[in-house]
Amino acid sequence: MGEVETASPEIIIPVEWTEAAESIADDDSVSPPPIALICGPKNSGKTTFSRILLNTLLQNQRYDKVAYLDTDVGQPEFTPPGCLALTIIERQTPDLTIPCLKTPERSIFYGDTSSKRDPQTYLNNVFSLYDYFQKEFYASNESGKKAKPEVPLVINTPGWVKGNGYDALVEMLRYIAPTHMVQVRTSVESKNLPAGAFWLEEDQELSVSLIEIASARRDAYNRSVLIRKDASLIRDLKIFAYFRQCFTNDFSVHTFKELAQALTAHRPYVVPISKIKVKHLHCQVPSSEIFHTLNGSIVGLAVSSAKSSDSEHGTPWCVGLGIVRGIDVEKDIYYVLTPVSLNNLQKVDLFLQGLLQIPARLLQISGCLSPYMATNVLLQS
Repeated sequence: MGEVETASPEIIIPVEWTEAAESIADDDSVSPPPIALICGPKNSGKTTFSRILLNTLLQNQRYDKVAYLDTDVGQPEFTPPGCLALTIIERQTPDLTIPCLKTPERSIFYGDTSSKRDPQTYLNNVFSLYDYFQKEFYASNESGKKAKPEVPLVINTPGWVKGNGYDALVEMLRYIAPTHMVQVRTSVESKNLPAGAFWLEEDQELSVSLIEIASARRDAYNRSVLIRKDASLIRDLKIFAYFRQCFTNDFSVHTFKELAQALTAHRPYVVPISKIKVKHLHCQVPSSEIFHTLNGSIVGLAVSSAKSSDSEHGTPWCVGLGIVRGIDVEKDIYYVLTPVSLNNLQKVDLFLQGLLQIPARLLQISGCLSPYMATNVLLQS
């Protein structure tokens, strides 16, 4: 099997992968544009192939933008962990080794790094984002004409493909009904999904192009064709990169310790407590404990009125994440650190608290247990 060099010197892409991506981008039988879902077990290369497919579609003269639906809450491609997002991509990413954050078209804060805790809510969130894509970028209007250019969609999925993870993937495939399904298969057959259109009933007509590719391995020079990831570290790095955006590019912040010190000294936004509703996503918290759980935590900043109104799922859109720096009940104030603009923050009326935690690396400042529980902002009972 041949290989293709990329702008990432340590990453070698198999020709099989390149040909698979090109077959989707050049498929003249698909109108409107392709909806391609990539699935397979963890560490098989789904994210790498998704980025290759994104680049290939953008190279195609028919498309000047591509939609990317990220359903992997543990290791999302363009957003912080704990989020599901629809992102519109207009430029290629030649270096496949560089994680990058982008502002999504729409995002939902699921609040956990795995869908195992609440698979149905997870699926409802995915469906809400897909409904939005269909309405804004794919579906024709009543006259059959499209006011906006239709764009292709790439869907990346988690590597949890057994048990309830398999069931969730089947539901996702049935709801979305992609034009192309790319299955990445490893050499360990027991880890793989069933071959073929495994999600269809026996009497259902096959209307999807099935593509199977082998999980990439190391080449003769021991160069990896995959972007190997330490899941915990990559989540921490994504959170680091997200809150690094609180500062200008020329501000010197390169380590977790430097970011922790910078955030501790950074002037927070003042948000009225009376304006904000609080929703706990994966547990119930007594009203007397709400402030204690919020202080020093990461929350999703949501707009309760901003929903996909024509969707049965009706999940509030999230405009970003924030750290609750401190709480002053007497003054009716939350102190919030966030890279979200003031204009967008003023629209927020809902804090979503899940199980996403501040990385331990951002809490390790000498003499300070948690730099986000401000010593000069005391919680009043």
